[in-house]
Amino acid sequence: MSERPSLRGIFPPLTTPFSPSERVDLPALEANLDHYNQLRLAGYVVLGSTGESVFLREKEKLAVLEAARIAAAPEKILLAGTGCEATTETLELTRRAAAFGYHAALVRTPSYFKPQMTPAALERHYCAVADASPIPLVVYAVPQFTGLAVEAPLVARLAAHPNIIGIKESSGDVKRLGEILQAAPTDFAVLAGSATALYASLALGARGGILAAACVLPELCVALYEAFVNGDDQRARALQERLDEPALAVTSRFGVAGLKFAMQLRGYAGGPARAPLLPLEVEARVELQRIFAALEASD
Repeated sequence: MSERPSLRGIFPPLTTPFSPSERVDLPALEANLDHYNQLRLAGYVVLGSTGESVFLREKEKLAVLEAARIAAAPEKILLAGTGCEATTETLELTRRAAAFGYHAALVRTPSYFKPQMTPAALERHYCAVADASPIPLVVYAVPQFTGLAVEAPLVARLAAHPNIIGIKESSGDVKRLGEILQAAPTDFAVLAGSATALYASLALGARGGILAAACVLPELCVALYEAFVNGDDQRARALQERLDEPALAVTSRFGVAGLKFAMQLRGYAGGPARAPLLPLEVEARVELQRIFAALEASD
């Protein structure tokens, strides 16, 4: 088992750029990382939900992991999204990520057989992967996609494993996040997965966030985090208010396709989302242009 990375600060879960024919565009990914490397981001998540990992073939996943590892600045902490439905498949991808040099694995809850994914089943899954993984695990709870929440009692049991070091809690339920913080030991990293709940999560004790909004507004997310850490509560609250509307727009309102379009508006490589996700309709594009133009006008 490798040493624990310091999971503090803002981590964008990188998008996976595609060409118009929906082929993985590695040069575009590298161009985005060249830009991100200049910012005070703590690191990156590769192959998260925002990276459309569930739509990537194994060969594509490995190519993205390798390209991002090479392009990332050496001081950035790298987390690989390695969660799959089967425990054996999850462990295999985690081992491949470790071989590339990733510092930790972000492992979503398996969810296809949802009624059978009890806390006991999830505990066995995570502990089995953690027992054999050469790198630490971060639990990924994203109930809006999986339909499965990870509640505080389960987190407390998982946190007792020496190779399970944190959780990304993406429900946006601040009460649940607070319960997790109370149940877990102090060295267990709790990270917000919802940009609209970032300030509240930090106030409760979260160490930072893995935020889709940080793909398009990394400076704003970092500024909010740094204002909070530096004790400038008034500025942190004001920045949260600025972040709320665009963050909602590129997540729950318009999804990955909206995030990628907004990235293009901001000078990043966006590109299409992969089918079966639909392209953005004209009305959504106009709305995103309005939101981001208003944000820039308020700078």
